[in-house]
Amino acid sequence: MQLLNTLYVTLPDSRLRLDNDTLRVEQGEDTRLRVPLHHLQSVVCFGHVGLSAPLMHRLADDNIALVLLDANGRFKARLEGAVSGNVLLRQAQHRGVDSAAFTLEVARAIVAGKLKNQRQVLQRGAREAKLPDDEAKLTRAAQDLAASLRALPGAADLNTLRGVEGEAARTYFAALNLLVRADLRDLFSMDGRSRRPPRDRMNALLSFLYSMWTNDCRSACEAAGLDPQLGFLHAVRPGRAALALDLVEEFRPWADRLALALVNRGQVSASDFDLREGGAVLLQGDARKTVVVAFQERKQDALTHPLLAEAVPLGVVPLVQARLLARHVRGEAEGYLPFVVR
Repeated sequence: MQLLNTLYVTLPDSRLRLDNDTLRVEQGEDTRLRVPLHHLQSVVCFGHVGLSAPLMHRLADDNIALVLLDANGRFKARLEGAVSGNVLLRQAQHRGVDSAAFTLEVARAIVAGKLKNQRQVLQRGAREAKLPDDEAKLTRAAQDLAASLRALPGAADLNTLRGVEGEAARTYFAALNLLVRADLRDLFSMDGRSRRPPRDRMNALLSFLYSMWTNDCRSACEAAGLDPQLGFLHAVRPGRAALALDLVEEFRPWADRLALALVNRGQVSASDFDLREGGAVLLQGDARKTVVVAFQERKQDALTHPLLAEAVPLGVVPLVQARLLARHVRGEAEGYLPFVVR
């Protein structure tokens, strides 16, 4: 599936090979797809996909990112050529992370953007609720998120800020169940957020969407010259793209809205998931393709950016946000403005 210069490979047990200047996707003895390399900016593989060494070398030479995700959509690895990021910007980023005040300020803005977008999801759900009890509960949850927003300025350190965010997350995900169609709630109910592995169908779907958003945010950080490993809200750990995880926070509610739409419209059904021994839940191959197509279509929706005051495709917004963050890190802007649609 080739969309927006990214090739998503969801075919189980497929293999990718280099064929002159073309990437060839094989499954068994069959060639399923050929894509000229000059059409690609990145290749994203889900689950068990084989890759030839000549292809990996060519992708690195052509600066085409290769991203490996597990079958749940969880990030595993990324292959890319030599990085030529802005060293002065990265030095400023390191200084910012070393400053407790600067780090707290950026982290607070990120959490505020996330909570505002989550609150809008609940408020919209309350307006569209068919049952008075659902409307009342969603309205109350939205009010609780507003209280969490009011508490953010009083968070004097990162641990306190993360505590406010965690409490808001529990409120939000409990209310998210009420946005699932009443006849589907038993099949898609969630008992809070679970991952590694997901323990229910909705968590499996959300994890899959979050992983794709995180990959886009990581690419946006790199395009802006930022170090994706060095975050503000998320702690720095070896192998963890902490800044990409920071940036993706304000986009998670968009993933939530898409997941709800897919479930409520019947585009993803309960039979699209494998229930594994031990309680893990896995989104099946055909359903992964459905979700990827819907994700790419949603990214083409034009939205008005609050700072630019003009319509931009949703898929471009991570690039805009990464550049806004880079401006703040360089000292060219007073603060970081998260993406919130009014």
